[in-house]
Amino acid sequence: MKKILSGNAAFARGAYEAGVTVASAYPGTPSTEILENIAKTYPEIYAEWAPNEKVALEVVSGASLTGARTMAVMKHVGVNVAADPLMSMAYTETRGGLVLISCDDPQLFSSQNEQDNRQYARFAKLPMLEPACSQDAKDYMLAAFELSEAHGCPVLVRSTTRISHSLGVVELGEPLAPPKTSMAWKPENWVLLPAHARRRHPEIEVRLEKLREIANSSPLNVIEPGDKKLGIIASGVAYQYAKEACPEASFLKLGFSYPLPDQKVREFAAMVDELWVVEELDPFIEDQIKAMGIQVHGKDKLPMCGELSTDIVRGAILGAAQATVPSVQLPPRPPSMCPGCPHRGTLYALKKAGCFICGDIGCYTLGFLPPLSAIDTCLCMGAGINQAHGMSKAFGERQEKIAAVLGDSTFFHSGVTGVMNLAYNQGAALVVILDNRITAMTGAQENPGTGQTLKGDPTSAIDIETLVKALNVPFVATVNPYDYNATLETINQALATNGPAVIIAKAPCVLLRPDSLPYKPFKINPGRCVGCKACLKLGCPAIEFKPKLASINELCVGCGACVQLCRYGAISGGDK
Repeated sequence: MKKILSGNAAFARGAYEAGVTVASAYPGTPSTEILENIAKTYPEIYAEWAPNEKVALEVVSGASLTGARTMAVMKHVGVNVAADPLMSMAYTETRGGLVLISCDDPQLFSSQNEQDNRQYARFAKLPMLEPACSQDAKDYMLAAFELSEAHGCPVLVRSTTRISHSLGVVELGEPLAPPKTSMAWKPENWVLLPAHARRRHPEIEVRLEKLREIANSSPLNVIEPGDKKLGIIASGVAYQYAKEACPEASFLKLGFSYPLPDQKVREFAAMVDELWVVEELDPFIEDQIKAMGIQVHGKDKLPMCGELSTDIVRGAILGAAQATVPSVQLPPRPPSMCPGCPHRGTLYALKKAGCFICGDIGCYTLGFLPPLSAIDTCLCMGAGINQAHGMSKAFGERQEKIAAVLGDSTFFHSGVTGVMNLAYNQGAALVVILDNRITAMTGAQENPGTGQTLKGDPTSAIDIETLVKALNVPFVATVNPYDYNATLETINQALATNGPAVIIAKAPCVLLRPDSLPYKPFKINPGRCVGCKACLKLGCPAIEFKPKLASINELCVGCGACVQLCRYGAISGGDK
């Protein structure tokens, strides 16, 4: 049976066919749909959203010790969060197969950096597989679990945005029966005392060389003979670009890309007159081949940054004259918070209060864009609180208005410890938790505050205000972000304490609960509008200015924020 599946749906299918029992993840583009597909399509697999990626990997690590096949899923920056257990798991012995899917984001479509997570395989000395299409994504999952169990280690599977989100025909297989689980005791391999870890390290080096031998004979690494004048080594989606750009060339397609199959590389290099490596981001394969003393082209002609394309590869290898596909210049479409978003009024109030605003990862990061221009830093998840605390300590006795903003899911992910530190070390900063009751930016996933699990089952919902008070924050308040004046007043009260303070701006995401908004759509009374443009400062897509007066278009959902800013009563309607 064949089906058309996205790469992410194919990963989910591969987990099902491989007999996975437990899967855990934190949502993040481009990886999110893998676990969503498992939860919706394969109820046989226990799947959960974890508060963060470190937790997800540790959960599946524990499940693996029972003999179960387990899987963790995250985007590339999520592996940074999970790196602590990952590096140590390379030293412990897995029992059931354990696979970590890392989805990279070349071109930074929805990420704060463009890191190449193939480096993690080398760093942790673990094997890595790189599917090049949806069929590979499904098939490689089974190969990854077999590899993990044969060598007692986690296996990394690297996807990228194009692999995860492109569609392809997939030949489906029958699912394997999940392995039987049982208790086992292997403290000499599971308790990483220095003495145990010291013994395990040489074993890891031996394992790496065994894996290299397997890579050299693996059917995932395939020589595709063609014109011997040109040989191309590629993996992942770069293989697809190169194959399309230079269909007559000889290819070495690497599906088992680390450890690098050195013998197969030498064999292939000897077959061709000119050797190229086509890969996105880092010269990961190229550098290893050069270290073998083999002359190869790659990043001397291909870009180091961003996504590749068939045209970029064709132009680099065959010359600019062969790059025949004209570049399409699309008009810019800067992202914006949705009309009626509860974050908009809160960010505007913080700016009105004169705060320096340390941002975080979420929808509210879009508040950086004009005209709101309300985000002054954005580093990584949970960092805004700690940056605000550090700033307050650097200023010492000098009082400055410093605030940090983050969403409810980000607070659960890595903000709790920041608030704890702020309270413990008495930082003079305000933390505003924008609680829209969902993990919104990645597509409305549940989190520990929503009261539902990934599969929709009811569960306990953590009350953020209660949790923050338990951390001994002296000033804690909850506000309705649609009430601009009350929000601004509470912000000023919090700032006046000159100490740790937390405000929870609580209102559901407008896309999920439009019925929660206080009003119906508004309209401009042209007889009262004086063209002061105060309403435009919100940056709401529903408000326009043409030609000399404001107007409200059909995008208005009736949040009422603009009404509270207009001093002339020019905005009317909005009755329930």
